[in-house]
Amino acid sequence: MSRARRVTERAMIVLMQLALACVAGCALFIVGTVLVRGLPALSWQMLTHLPRGGFYLGKSGGILNAIIGSLLLAGCATAAAAAISLPVACALQREYLPRTAARIVTIALDILWGTPSIVYGAFGFVLMMLLGVGASLLGGIIALTLLMIPIMVRAMSEVIATAPLDLKETAYALGATRFETMRHVLLRQTLPGLLTAVLLAFGRGIGDAAAVLFTAGYSDRIPRALTDPAASLPLAIFFQLGTPIAAVQQRAYASACVLLLIVLAVSVLARVLGARARRFTIR
Repeated sequence: MSRARRVTERAMIVLMQLALACVAGCALFIVGTVLVRGLPALSWQMLTHLPRGGFYLGKSGGILNAIIGSLLLAGCATAAAAAISLPVACALQREYLPRTAARIVTIALDILWGTPSIVYGAFGFVLMMLLGVGASLLGGIIALTLLMIPIMVRAMSEVIATAPLDLKETAYALGATRFETMRHVLLRQTLPGLLTAVLLAFGRGIGDAAAVLFTAGYSDRIPRALTDPAASLPLAIFFQLGTPIAAVQQRAYASACVLLLIVLAVSVLARVLGARARRFTIR
């Protein structure tokens, strides 16, 4: 290897290491800031009580409504988006859809993926007005479902496409239909990646504020029906940071800490489920 190539190789390695250190440093700084400022203000009462009169003025109460509301919004939207996205991702494979049509759908999904979440919120709001539905848990679920579908479809489609070609050919040689091959072979082979795609969409949905601002509304109570307004942790953080009271602002970091811990818990759960699902994969 020539001297110039060795210098270039070393320079690229150094640049990659610097980029990795920059990304890791930013992540540690964000997580550290939230934990350092949020954990001191976090208490059992804050996690288990609803907001009371004067909560946003520094008095007693908690964010139980926002925790349950966020879990309901993101959980229901993730389930609905997964039920829609998986068949679409399967249909985008070359065996089911012509290449030109698949390319058009892929471009449309990429555009939807890059669309700001506030646009989904505005669309959901207009749709709710046409249906005569006010701000509610159902409206927030619809908006988040529309937000998650492009993410899930693109991620799932890419994961399914990585399945070894030999598996498909072997299944077809044994007389399996395309549906049976997809269901019993490809989906099992790519199950860990599919779980990651669901996790990616869930993380985007539970941390989004703009899509639910117009559709889910906000309430100090826990929603008991789909037509009731629902609070969410991102909006709780926004409202608490908007007050001039230092104690309430400190609670905003505690709420952010709770949101961060939920995402981390889901990530760990997905890792565990993915590890168990790898027994179906062929290496």
